[in-house]
Amino acid sequence: MILAIDIGNTNITLGGYTDNKIQFISRMSTDSRRTADQYAVEIYDLVRLAGFSATDTEGCVIASVVPSVGSAISMAVNKLTGLTSIVLGPGVKTGVNIKIDNPAQLGADLAAGAAGALGKYSMPCIIIDMGTATTLSVMDESGAFLGGVIAAGVGLTLNALTQNTALLSAIPIEAPKNTNGKNTVESMQSGLVLGTAAMIDGMVCRIEKEMGKSCTVVATGGRAPQIIPHCTTKMELDENLLLDGLIKIYQKNI
Repeated sequence: MILAIDIGNTNITLGGYTDNKIQFISRMSTDSRRTADQYAVEIYDLVRLAGFSATDTEGCVIASVVPSVGSAISMAVNKLTGLTSIVLGPGVKTGVNIKIDNPAQLGADLAAGAAGALGKYSMPCIIIDMGTATTLSVMDESGAFLGGVIAAGVGLTLNALTQNTALLSAIPIEAPKNTNGKNTVESMQSGLVLGTAAMIDGMVCRIEKEMGKSCTVVATGGRAPQIIPHCTTKMELDENLLLDGLIKIYQKNI
């Protein structure tokens, strides 16, 4: 079994693969205060809950946007398996031709998503990843990574609204019946859900106009199932895109 671990700002997604097929997905919270030992216990329990054992692990690949947690998870895997994980960063082969100003600054999550899209979707391609941030990654006809867009995610936007206003409180993140909200909750939901969907539609339109051609659009990330149904853009929902990309990267580096 190969473990693919995607460490985001809010959640950590753990995927177990055998013969390039995903066998289970588990999630835990990202917490920079936790030690490698604490993460080791949780990974051990999650793997067992999925019907596997840590001793089944033959390799591990990690993408992290929180360096301290990435180090703790790598140490935790080593404690459980004795293995040294492949951690995305400079020197790790991704198979992606990165054409941005400083390729070393490309986020590990964006690199994993691009690797996952290569060979799976027709190019050019726009990858929408909806987590703590909402990102759009742009790949050209050859599969090269050209750059993209970073915006505040839905949850982050809601937190900003509730923490910086006196009369707005937390609400369920779900679409209202109408765009024109009839009360505060509906109005906030319209801005959060439908507003994010409209932003995505608008950015895809702008990107395609700049490129001069239509793109395959793929959506992933924890918030994608809540937002994508309200977009007018035709797109694929691929919840395992980053984990699949990590497995491809693992294979290029063993």
